[in-house]
Amino acid sequence: MKKAGKAQIAPLTLLIVEDQQSHRRVLEAHFSKHYQVLTAEHGQRALDIAAQQPIHLLLVDMILPGMNGLDVLRQVRELHPDVVAIVITAHPTIRTAVQAMKDGAFDYITKPIDLEQLEVLLEKASEQYRLKEENRRLREQLRSTYDLHGIVGRSAAMQEVYELIGKVSNSRATVLIRGESGTGKEMVAKAIHYSGNRAKAPFIAVSCAALPETLMESELFGHEKNAFTGATMQKPGRFELAHGGTLFLDEIAEVTPSVQVKLLRVLQERKFERLGGTKTIEVDVRLIAATNKDLEQMVQEGTFREDLYYRLQVIQIYLPPLRERKDDIPLLVEHFLQRYNEENDKHIQAVTPEAMELLMKYHWPGNVRELENAIERAVVLADPDAEYITVDLLPRSVVAAGQNR
Repeated sequence: MKKAGKAQIAPLTLLIVEDQQSHRRVLEAHFSKHYQVLTAEHGQRALDIAAQQPIHLLLVDMILPGMNGLDVLRQVRELHPDVVAIVITAHPTIRTAVQAMKDGAFDYITKPIDLEQLEVLLEKASEQYRLKEENRRLREQLRSTYDLHGIVGRSAAMQEVYELIGKVSNSRATVLIRGESGTGKEMVAKAIHYSGNRAKAPFIAVSCAALPETLMESELFGHEKNAFTGATMQKPGRFELAHGGTLFLDEIAEVTPSVQVKLLRVLQERKFERLGGTKTIEVDVRLIAATNKDLEQMVQEGTFREDLYYRLQVIQIYLPPLRERKDDIPLLVEHFLQRYNEENDKHIQAVTPEAMELLMKYHWPGNVRELENAIERAVVLADPDAEYITVDLLPRSVVAAGQNR
């Protein structure tokens, strides 16, 4: 049994339920140096103990006076749902093993007991319990301030993001969000909008890269009837639709030079004309832009207006890539497990330590979006009754990267 580091971790409580006194004493003496050991000679005594204090691990004989070991297991689990149990049996059969697992046993061991084998089983059971405990702790954190309008993170870098969101949420100042693809820039924009005094007004999101160059101006500023071929009616643009609220322009670096000029005017004067129109329209819109490109370099190259760049970055928020905030990976994994468990009617509790180690080692070039896809894939591919995400359910790229290090 591993002993390194045990002094820093509170020992788990092990309840041994065994009717033979000599066996009970041997087990107690052997494991008391690693666990806080409690003993019971029959089922009712075990339940009395479990009702009075937390039980983390349960070692229960199948044959007991009164109720049998599986009855004890079921009732202890009602009191302590996270308890990890090992069943002792003198007559092992497939039917016995299957029933024990159905009733929530982690594993079983046969008599006569091999103490070294039982040590290994209890060590694995301890890891299982601590995994459940960590999972519960992460769920509590997700309900805390570390989950802000869908943004999940507790790292120092994310705390800076949260602080800036709080400071700018009630401001009309233009915000520029910078970060790699997949870091969650739109979620930050939504957090700014829904945390502030514009929360009840529209939030309009536009991907500038998805707009054809010929339609970009019309989509953003609207057009009048007959402004161009196919314009059969007047159409308001995204700025008008966002009046009183927030307009989020993702991938702002893709905006055409002609539209850059019109954007600059809107930011300066809060006024514009529809395409093909002469009427000046005034709007009250807070603009949030986002990019994964180097705008300073684009300014130097002459592909992005310098004056627009400085108008956009009144407030600048840098969203770090996942590789710079790996401490957030367990929290993100738990967040995505909850989401995709619900979508797929699964009941996966956590990721195994081996799988989590690989997730922590991986570089994540696709950032949070890539991690989310990996967890969704694992949940979908997991067996219907699976409780844990194992290494074989992870993408090959994640596994290969971990094995090559």
